[in-house]
Amino acid sequence: MSFKTIDWQDDKVVMIDQRLLPEKEIYREYSSYLEVAEAIKEMVVRGAPAIGVAAAMGIALGAREIESDDMDSFSKQFSEICSVIGATRPTAVNLFWAIERMKRLFEEYRTETVEALKGILKQEAISICHEDIAINREIGKNGGVLLKDGSTVLTHCNAGALATAGYGTALGVIRSAIDYGKNIKVLADETRPFLQGARLTAWELMKDGIDVTVITDNMSGHLMKKGDVDAVVVGADRIASNGDVANKIGTYMVAVLAARHGIPFYVAAPLSTIDLAISTGDDIPIEERTPTEVTHIKDRQITPEGVNIKNPAFDVTPAELITAIITEEGVVSRDYIRGLKGLFEKR
Repeated sequence: MSFKTIDWQDDKVVMIDQRLLPEKEIYREYSSYLEVAEAIKEMVVRGAPAIGVAAAMGIALGAREIESDDMDSFSKQFSEICSVIGATRPTAVNLFWAIERMKRLFEEYRTETVEALKGILKQEAISICHEDIAINREIGKNGGVLLKDGSTVLTHCNAGALATAGYGTALGVIRSAIDYGKNIKVLADETRPFLQGARLTAWELMKDGIDVTVITDNMSGHLMKKGDVDAVVVGADRIASNGDVANKIGTYMVAVLAARHGIPFYVAAPLSTIDLAISTGDDIPIEERTPTEVTHIKDRQITPEGVNIKNPAFDVTPAELITAIITEEGVVSRDYIRGLKGLFEKR
């Protein structure tokens, strides 16, 4: 990739500031877990896999900040760090997956010295970052074969390198299809109100020289009816055990339209996004974000002063509207309860 979404450099977390794209490509350095927590909350970094990596790195930074050599005191402060990171974004399950992985590692090595444990946590966070890129490439390989040569693929929000440690989930599928020698064109929904499609998906695909066209969110049905969309590929922030998928607000609408027009609707996500503890999408918490994301575009207000605003960041697409869920361990379609559980049994 010609850019890095997130990295560990000189005991600091370095992240591209996605709020400033596409106008400016600025990288921020964070040296404390509180700074990383704020970066997650304020969407300097976003996308479920990338949030998971940022959470692990934030916890590793926090552990390094603890000055006590007493393990009981260290354990208490470590737990507080995890709680702060966990309070940043409620919907993306990768955040909690990464926190639990770091907690398990802490318990496994708590008989070590505090200094040794800090180093172990740091290496685990770096490993999670590297693993995410490798996982995305496997997702891409598994999904790339599903797209036909000459296809125009619609995607919603950004599930690319910017939403992960690199390569991407939904966009990884597209990149892999192109690597297979297929001619693929992309339609990117602008994805109001944060414009992840218009700002981020278009930016990274153009960097890779991939044919991309931005459309407004209310154009997809028209283009599907005209026959201009051959497939839809999106990412996910949390997948329930029955295959219901929480993704960026507007995904459900696209899925309904795809079903109406007989267009395959694919979801690409790592196993860390699948939450087998949740039975259906009704149990997935939906984050409500600040009204200013709707009332303003950057510093300019576009709505009447004082108008009521709703701003749920995600919606849930029922499993029956999903053609297949693409993971690093394989592709599951239709019988999601058995199929998703079976993916974990392969490991």
